[in-house]
Amino acid sequence: MKKVYIVLIILIGISISCTKNFEDFNTDQKKPTEVPGNFLFANAQKALADQIASTNVNLNIFKMTAQYWTETTYTDEANYDIVTRTIPDLKFRTYYRDILADFADARKSISAEVPAGDDEINVKANRLFIIDIMMGYSYHRLVDIFGNIPYDEALDIDNISPAYDDAFYIYEEIIRKVKDATATDGLNDGFGSFDGNDLYFGGDVAMWKKFGNSLLVKLGIALAEHDAGLAQSTIEGAYAGAFGPNEICELVYLGGSNSNPLYVDLIQSGRHDFVIANTIIDVMNDLEDPRRPAYFDINGDEYTGGIYGESNNWTQFSHVAPPIKEPTFPMTILDGTEVSFYLAEAAEHGFSVGGSAEDYYNQGITASFTHWGLEGDAAAYLAKPEVAWATAAGDWKQKIGMQAWLAYYVRGMVAWNSWRRLDYPLMNLPPAPETDDGQVPKRYTFPINEQTLNAASRAAAVQAMGNNDVMSLRLFWDKSQIDVK
Repeated sequence: MKKVYIVLIILIGISISCTKNFEDFNTDQKKPTEVPGNFLFANAQKALADQIASTNVNLNIFKMTAQYWTETTYTDEANYDIVTRTIPDLKFRTYYRDILADFADARKSISAEVPAGDDEINVKANRLFIIDIMMGYSYHRLVDIFGNIPYDEALDIDNISPAYDDAFYIYEEIIRKVKDATATDGLNDGFGSFDGNDLYFGGDVAMWKKFGNSLLVKLGIALAEHDAGLAQSTIEGAYAGAFGPNEICELVYLGGSNSNPLYVDLIQSGRHDFVIANTIIDVMNDLEDPRRPAYFDINGDEYTGGIYGESNNWTQFSHVAPPIKEPTFPMTILDGTEVSFYLAEAAEHGFSVGGSAEDYYNQGITASFTHWGLEGDAAAYLAKPEVAWATAAGDWKQKIGMQAWLAYYVRGMVAWNSWRRLDYPLMNLPPAPETDDGQVPKRYTFPINEQTLNAASRAAAVQAMGNNDVMSLRLFWDKSQIDVK
């Protein structure tokens, strides 16, 4: 896998020795009025990867929501208290201000460029298509967190009260734009794109096309029980061009001032806030899962998880494996492991995806083992009666849901989405006092500051979503009838 190193962006002001007019006098010559689109694109990529990687309790608690990790002394977030630290507000701001705004400004800057010839015309088109894909990916995450969100009127500096759009409508728009980007007359891999300013693929347009098709599979499977026709056409049109089992989109951190946020949160902070949750360790111990050394640091001679949601002594339980805490640990954005499990689901829905659910289930597990450097252990694991498709417990949702959850370790939001869609694994939880029903959240409530800054639009969104802004409200694609306490 080609590793793309982070471009350090330094904008140098130009000193001017004299001022010819009053306008020049009032212009800060050390700060450029416009930032090049390529730099903005790189900034947005890094901000997105940082948000996905982070386990800062103010910004990203999905590794706890998925019950991979739990807390030691302060247990509010493990009990789904998202209000005290105003987590929805900070997440909303991060996505709109630090990620989407930079992608949008990059698009505006690149759109204004005047290409010098045919080659530059094609490069410009590629860059704009890639931005559309990344904005679609980012909006999709926001929808899956909140439901209805600002979309059509978002990112307009002159509109401080943007309307919220229907979540399913946003999905449709994302699918439309990503399909345009991956179509025959879309991305052209005979030309370049962002080159070294692309922190994920180094400007490799062919890989961006695969990323776009993988995103379509991801979006399509979420719709499978809401709009089966759209889900089927989206997945069947994209799966052949999506990631193979060992292909990946990731950001590889340099270290130093450009370290993975996990290193910053777990090591550089000097804090001991997290241990591995008993929820995942107990399952993996029962399976004698060979991935345990890659996931966890052993405690004495066994892997021991802290009781989820309760206060846990840091010294008595297993911790995050050392390689994950390295400053250069790569952050996965989307990969073939995910795509494989989605295609296993698609096959069970009766979609034509070139293989059976069992084929893709086995492929997803093997891809996970390969990702963690354990490819040689995959076959024996798949042969276990508790894992093998023919003998593993439960229906297809339970089989896929359990193994996908184990494979998505560290990717908290991906695991949370899988759990909401498939209902598995069934998690045994302590009381969660900050939720309205004591259960794992089905969504985030809207940011508190929206009640002040955008009250009318927020109120309309609440009404459109059932007139109840609560964490137990299922998103439009979540058709589960199971509530776990």
